[in-house]
Amino acid sequence: MKILNSAQIRQVDAFTIEHEPILSIDLMERAASKCFDWIASKIDKNRKIKVICGLGNNGGDGLVIARLLINAGYIVDVIIIRHTDKTSDDFKVNEERLHKLKKKNIIEVQNIYDLPAFHDGEVIIDAIFGSGLSKPVEGLPAEVIEHINKCKGYVIAVDLPSGLFSEDNTTNNHKAIVNADVTLTFQLPKLAFLLPGNYAYVGEWWTLDIGLNMEFIDSLDSPYYFVQEDNVRQMLKVRGKFTHKGNFGHALLMSGSFGKMGAALLASEAALRAGAGLVTTHIVRKGYDIIQTAVPEAMVSLDAAEEFISSVPDISKYNAIAIGPGIDIKEETQKALKLLIQSSSIPVIFDADALNILAENKTWLSFLPKHSILTPHPKEFERLAGKPANDIERLQMQKEFSVKFSVYVVYKGAYTTISAPDGKLFFNSTGNPGMATGGSGDVLTGILLGLKACGYSSLETAILGTYLHGKAGDLAKELEGEEALIARDIIDNLGEAFLSVRDIE
Repeated sequence: MKILNSAQIRQVDAFTIEHEPILSIDLMERAASKCFDWIASKIDKNRKIKVICGLGNNGGDGLVIARLLINAGYIVDVIIIRHTDKTSDDFKVNEERLHKLKKKNIIEVQNIYDLPAFHDGEVIIDAIFGSGLSKPVEGLPAEVIEHINKCKGYVIAVDLPSGLFSEDNTTNNHKAIVNADVTLTFQLPKLAFLLPGNYAYVGEWWTLDIGLNMEFIDSLDSPYYFVQEDNVRQMLKVRGKFTHKGNFGHALLMSGSFGKMGAALLASEAALRAGAGLVTTHIVRKGYDIIQTAVPEAMVSLDAAEEFISSVPDISKYNAIAIGPGIDIKEETQKALKLLIQSSSIPVIFDADALNILAENKTWLSFLPKHSILTPHPKEFERLAGKPANDIERLQMQKEFSVKFSVYVVYKGAYTTISAPDGKLFFNSTGNPGMATGGSGDVLTGILLGLKACGYSSLETAILGTYLHGKAGDLAKELEGEEALIARDIIDNLGEAFLSVRDIE
């Protein structure tokens, strides 16, 4: 799914209105009806609702929602913020329709003293400003937003939390943005929804299909994509009847050190569960008995050193390589990593301590095998690329890093972001806070390694791997909850994640 900017969204609206064809007032009715359906499915009729409307099309959406709620038997106060003499044409039409209702309570607010009190337990529907906002909110609307943010009601934002820009909010007045509990947006997510700094404003968000023209959306250029199950399902390969383990690759995992063998175990099993035909794990000698017992399906390559990796095995027979989980950053290990970079003719997956070693030896970055995959968490990324001032700068830095070194960067976190050498960025849609636990990243590395061994491209590997990793985590959450979820639970649910994506019960 593409992520468009606010100007492109206006183009899509206009194209849909012209070519469906549909009147703009009817498209507004359609969009607001979708919001009403969602609200009616979640909110009991015994809860008081306040719909706060601006004077543009977002306010028009709010008026339609209010009318539909009143007709459905909800107790609704409609609060219109008269901060200017100007209104949109569609707002005017829906204001007239609202006034024709017998049961209505419309409150005109021309100064902050006209604003009614908000009470605990009320539902506040924010329809003051939408995606057309181009400058920070000030004056009366800003004062209203301040009151909304002080209330202890349940806040639902329509399209966007009022005051929030669709993309870059670095110059915004963050005190004048609604803090929503949930945001109901139309057709496509906004870039702002996917950035950590905006979670306090957006809350949980839902996209509502309002029938915008998808062919026109597909024709528009965007560097941003939101990965969903349909995208992943199209990538998954089907195994042939007469295939054998040799068809699914031989993966090499260089992982573990004394005291950190768990990383090697998790990554090895995850690689096998992700479909690799064969997995060989290169480990320290003191880890031999551990891995042979815990992961009998994996073969073992023993390093000469007892407690840390100091060498690289013959890599000519492997078609996928990963290094990093639990390897530590000792001098001998750094030399081994350098040798691997110099020797490999295929992309390598770099994680954890391998990234920390690269951060200390940045001149090596230019020699990374093309289309390698790097999987940093935020601090590891900062060590590699520098500390960004804000979320938007981080996206730019990540993109530039991928383009400069011709690698894929998997920036781990909520909506894990994958940057590609062509400058595109993909946001993952699966995963949950329960996955913020030791070993989760090792499991991801193993999944990526297994998929790469199966013959997926680096881009397919990154997209599929992060989606399946998150999906398995979501399935584990249903069984264990977030607090009790551990990395092994992700592996245990990986098979069900594959079946879910393939739509097999």
